[in-house]
Amino acid sequence: MKKFNVKQSTLLIVISMLTFYSLSFGSASAQSKDELSPVEQGIASIAIATAKGDTQLLNASLHAGLDAGMTVNQVKEELVHLYAYCGFPRSLMAINTLTEVLQDRINKGIQDQEGPAATDLNAGNKYEIGKEVLADLTGINNRPMAGYAKTVPVIEVFLKEHLFADIFKRGVLNYKEREIATVGALLTMGDLDPMARGHIGIAMHQGVTEAQMNKIIEMVETQAGPEKAYIGKLLLAALTDSKEPTPSSALSEIENLIFLRGEKLDNPVFTGKAYLNSLITADEVNTTAAGVVTFEPGARTFWHQHPTGQIIISISGTGFYQEKGSPKRILKKGDTVKCPPNTPHWHGASDTEAFVQIAITDRSEGSTQWFDVVTKETYLSQK
Repeated sequence: MKKFNVKQSTLLIVISMLTFYSLSFGSASAQSKDELSPVEQGIASIAIATAKGDTQLLNASLHAGLDAGMTVNQVKEELVHLYAYCGFPRSLMAINTLTEVLQDRINKGIQDQEGPAATDLNAGNKYEIGKEVLADLTGINNRPMAGYAKTVPVIEVFLKEHLFADIFKRGVLNYKEREIATVGALLTMGDLDPMARGHIGIAMHQGVTEAQMNKIIEMVETQAGPEKAYIGKLLLAALTDSKEPTPSSALSEIENLIFLRGEKLDNPVFTGKAYLNSLITADEVNTTAAGVVTFEPGARTFWHQHPTGQIIISISGTGFYQEKGSPKRILKKGDTVKCPPNTPHWHGASDTEAFVQIAITDRSEGSTQWFDVVTKETYLSQK
C-alpha cells in the first residue's frame, strides 16, 4: 500500500441519502396537512445547512431543493432572507456555494426553472409598511414596544423598514415559506429560544401545522443534532400545550457521556466531520496518548497503522472498524478493539449514526503512518 501524501483536498460526506430521503418524490399530488411539501422541505433543509455553516451539507441541500422543484430565484431569495437571521458571513458563504451548485448542474445538462424574480419596494412609507407586514405575520395589531426598542430605538426602525418591508415584501417566497426558513435557521444556531419560540408561533399562524413543525424539527435533528431538535420540541410543546417531549435516545446518550466532544479535527486524513478531546498527551515520561474521538455519520479515518498498535473502546453510537484483508466489524457501545502493530486499518461512524470512541495509542516507536482514503465502496461494503 502506498503512503498518502498529505494535501488539502475536498472530502465528500456520505449524507445525501440520509438527509434527503424525504425529498425522493413520486407524484406532486395533494399535500397532506401533516406533511411539508417538497419545496417546503427543501427550504427547511437549505436554512438548516446555511445556519450550520456546513458547505458540504448545504451543497447536498441545494441540489435536493432544486431537484424538489424549487426555482433558482426561490433559492436565491431564501439566502437573501437568511442574512437577516444568520448574518452576512453565513449568507455570502451560502451564495458562493449556490454559485458552484448552479454551475455544476449546468455542466450536467440540468435545466432548472428560474421562476419569477424578486421585486424591490420603491414606494410608500417603509416603516408603516413594515408594521403592516408584522401585523399580518403575527395576527397582532398595535404591538407594544419591545424592550430592545426602548433601549436602542433605531433597531426598531431597521426591523420595520428593512426586514419586514424591504425583505418580506420582495415576493418569490410567501410568508409561510419565509417562516419555515427562519425557524430552521434559529433552531440550528441555538441559544435563541425567545426568538425561535416567537417564529414557531408566527409560522403556525401562517399555516404551518403542529405535525409540519415536528417535521422541521426532525430535519433539524438529522442535520444539526438532537440537542438543537430537543429545544425545538420543548418550544413547540409550550406553544401547543402538548406533553413535554422525552429526550431522544441519541440526546440521552450525549448528555450522559463523561467526556466533552472536543475540537473539530481539520485534518486531511479524515473524511467527514470528526472531533477530538485529547485526554492524555504522550511525552518522554509516559509515551501513551489517549483521546475521545467523535465521528459524525459518514465520517471515518483514512487507512493508517500504528507502530505499536492501538486500543479502541466504543462508548456511544454505531461505528465501523476494518483491518486490511479482513471483514468490516460493526462496533456498538461497550465493544473494544485491539489493533495489532503495523496493521493497516480504518475506523469511524456508521453511515446513519454518530460514533464516539476512546483511542489509546503508544507513541514510543513513532507516530501514526497514514495511507489512502477509504473509498465509498469500501466504507459501505458489507464485507
